Amino acid sequence: MIDAPYILIVEDSIPQARLFTEYLATEKVYTSHVTTGAEARAAIESRPPDLVLLDLKLPDEDGTDVLKWIRDKHFPTTVIIITGHGSVDVAVDVMRNGAEDFLEKPTNADRLRTTVNNQLEKRRLKNLVEDYQSNFERDSYHGFIGSSLPMQAVYRIIDAAAPSKASVFITGESGTGKEVCAEAIHAQGIRAGKPFIALNCGAIPKDLMESEIFGHKKGAFTGAATERLGAASQSDGGTLFLDEIGEMDMDLQTKLLRFIQTGSFRKVGGTKEESVDVRFICATNRDPLEAVATGRLREDLYYRLHVVPVQLPALRERGDDIMAIANHFLLSYAKEENKDFRTFSPQAEVILRRYDWPGNVRQLQNVIRNIAVLHNDEQVQIYHLPPPLDQTLNERELSQLMPKQTVIDEPSAAARPIRPLATVERETIEHAIAACEGNVPKAASLLEVSPSTIYRKKQVWEIH
Repeated sequence: MIDAPYILIVEDSIPQARLFTEYLATEKVYTSHVTTGAEARAAIESRPPDLVLLDLKLPDEDGTDVLKWIRDKHFPTTVIIITGHGSVDVAVDVMRNGAEDFLEKPTNADRLRTTVNNQLEKRRLKNLVEDYQSNFERDSYHGFIGSSLPMQAVYRIIDAAAPSKASVFITGESGTGKEVCAEAIHAQGIRAGKPFIALNCGAIPKDLMESEIFGHKKGAFTGAATERLGAASQSDGGTLFLDEIGEMDMDLQTKLLRFIQTGSFRKVGGTKEESVDVRFICATNRDPLEAVATGRLREDLYYRLHVVPVQLPALRERGDDIMAIANHFLLSYAKEENKDFRTFSPQAEVILRRYDWPGNVRQLQNVIRNIAVLHNDEQVQIYHLPPPLDQTLNERELSQLMPKQTVIDEPSAAARPIRPLATVERETIEHAIAACEGNVPKAASLLEVSPSTIYRKKQVWEIH
C-alpha cells in the first residue's frame, strides 16, 4: 500500500475512528488515526496526507483552527470535515476556510466512500494535468470550450490517443459532446485530412443499418434502385464514428466485429470482399458493461472497441466552464439574431451555475438560443430565462436575487444622492460583520436576519 493514497483520520472518538477505518478497508488507501489537533499538526508536518478526515470538536482545539493552519501552510492536502454538530452555516464556513467537502455524523459507509473517492479522483486529475501541462492550461480545444480539470484530462487523453490507430470508446451523458470528442481525435491525428463519417446507430432503422455501414448492390432489396457506398467505404483512410453502439442489432454486431478484425466486408447483396483502412471510434450514453451484462452489446465487440476509453464529464461537474460556454453561445447567437446581448447579470449567472443541467451542453446551448431568439437586451436577466431554469428558486431566494427598487428617504431625498438598495444593503452587512469582528451569526442577529442569508449573499458577492 506504499503507493496508495494516504488518509489521516483526525477524530477524538476511538470507536468512531475505527468505524471510518472499517468503511475504507475495502478501498485501495492507507489510513492512520490521531485524536487531537496537536497530533494532527505533527502528523501532517511529518508526512502531508493526500486527504484528511477532520472532526470539528477536538479535545485541545477546534477543528477549524487545524483547517485554517493547513490552508495557511499551503500543504498539498484535501480536507473533508466530519462533525456531529452540522448546519448550513457551519458547512458554508468550513468550505470558505478551505475544506473540499462536509459530512454530517452519522454518515454511512457508502456516503463516506463515495465522498473520499470523489475527492481523491479530483486530486488525481489535478495532479495529472499539472504534471502533463506544467504551467500551461487550455481553455478551448478542437470544438470544446472549457479549462476545468476534468476537461484538461480529456484533452490530454485525446492528445495521446489521436496519433494511434487504436479504437476509442467514448462514454458520457447525452449532450456532453461525444461527437465533438470523436471529431477532435480525428482532427488531432494523422488522418485529419481524410474523411470523418459519423453514424447514429439509434437513429437508423435496423433494416437499413447494415446498408448504411457496408453499402448495397443494385437490386439487393426492394427500393435498392442503384448501388450505394456505405460508411465503411466512405471512411476509407479516415475515421468511422459509431454513436450509440449499444443500439445496434446483435446480428449486425457480429458482422461489425468481423469487419473490425479483418478490415474487410461485403456489401448487402454482394459477393465480393472489399478491404478498407478505417480507424474506429464509438460512443454510448449508457454504461457499456451493463449493456454487455444485459445482452445488448456483444462482449467480444466491447473489448475489441474498448481499447482507449474516454469518459466525458457532465456539465454540472465542470465548474466555471458553464459560464465560459454560456458566454460563447450568447455572443454567437446574439450576432446571428442581430440582438444586443453581451453579458449575463450576476443574478442570472447564479442560476446558471447552480442548475443541474441534465441535458448538459446541448441543453445549455438550447437555453441560450431561446433567450437570443425571444428577447433583446444588453444583459441576460432572470426573467429572460426559460423553464425550467426560472423555476429553480423558491420565492424567497428569487426575491433576494431580483433587482431591488431604490428606496428614497423622503425628508432628505433632495439633499442626498440616490444609491442602489443592493449597494446600501451590502455596505450595511459588511459594516455589521466588521463591527462584530467577523462573527457572522452575531452580525445576523443584530440585523435580524438568518446567518444563512448573509452567507448566501457573501457567496454571490465573492463570485462576482
